[in-house]
Amino acid sequence: MSRKDILKDVETVVIKVGTSSITGGGNSVFEGFMDSVAEQVKKLKDMGKRVLIVSSGAIGVGLAAMEAKPKPKEVPIRQAAASVGQGILMQKWNESFQKQGLIVSQILLTYDFYSDREKYLNLRNAIQTLLQYDVVPIINENDVVCIREIDAVFGDNDTLSAYVCSKMDADLLIILSDVNGLYDRNPKIHPDAKIVHTVTDVSSVEHMAGDPTSRVGTGGMRTKLKAAEICSEAGCNMIIASSSEPDAIVKAVSGDEIGTIFLAGEKERKKSRWIREAHAKGTLIVDKGAAEKLMKGNVSLLAVGVRDVIGRFERGDVVNIEYSGKVIAKGIPDYDSEEVFRIRGIHSDRIEAVLGHKSYDDVIRSENIALM
Repeated sequence: MSRKDILKDVETVVIKVGTSSITGGGNSVFEGFMDSVAEQVKKLKDMGKRVLIVSSGAIGVGLAAMEAKPKPKEVPIRQAAASVGQGILMQKWNESFQKQGLIVSQILLTYDFYSDREKYLNLRNAIQTLLQYDVVPIINENDVVCIREIDAVFGDNDTLSAYVCSKMDADLLIILSDVNGLYDRNPKIHPDAKIVHTVTDVSSVEHMAGDPTSRVGTGGMRTKLKAAEICSEAGCNMIIASSSEPDAIVKAVSGDEIGTIFLAGEKERKKSRWIREAHAKGTLIVDKGAAEKLMKGNVSLLAVGVRDVIGRFERGDVVNIEYSGKVIAKGIPDYDSEEVFRIRGIHSDRIEAVLGHKSYDDVIRSENIALM
């Protein structure tokens, strides 16, 4: 299958931009590159794609602005630099996207965003709302308060971008790098090294990441392979491409043969299997009409179809969906048990009046339902 066939249904794209790309290898923001990213994002949005950006560079830009030269492990000055650099970065991103008539938002994440259920759900809801209003979220690690992540855990945001893809159900992650893709050997040492255009199994190419002491291996290709592994498990394709390639982002999304593509597994099948096998924290009893619609597949569960709630559960827990004494499906609700009990049997347009807020019209969205 060609790349064009593999990527023809891509809807949500995450673009990871590294420090070297943003600074052009120097100490300040390379405005020409940021303008190019904004132009390409505008093209993607004109194609109907939803786009998120994971941007590195705050520490490097901040250090340059402060004229500071800390020791490699001097954390406080790097935290201060992140605080300065983040403001400069967002100003530059805003200026570039304004030229394209686009609005950007800033999202700073802490280390536990992908492990704390409530924080994840709140973040997901906020990002989905931003995308609905045609805003481009620009995401970065909150290096000001997360000391152990600086240059240690997320690897210049490669891993962070993969987690964002996983949690936001993105279809494609594009990592813009200072290399053209994954090579069978370190191209800095071996002039005859060849690029690997397609990877189906990340574990089979781990030996190509370079030894731990090389520039390619440290904070470079190894973190990118880790990102590819996370994406694969989440059902998201990933492409490593050179930031110096003209229109690299648009070419990657369009299925051109650039860089290295890491192919994903079956996202929906894997997610459905996980939901079916997960322990249910509670049960929703539905009426005949809701049951019949659900059994047809790809349908959300509305509050009007819920007749009763059994057990206590939180948003994001897995619950059984039962009709006539039989579990017909499982799902992940966007409301907790008390909220579902209060809105059971009512139409979606009354949810906000009853609860004082509304996350979604649906109690459980179609993508979070697995038939039994």
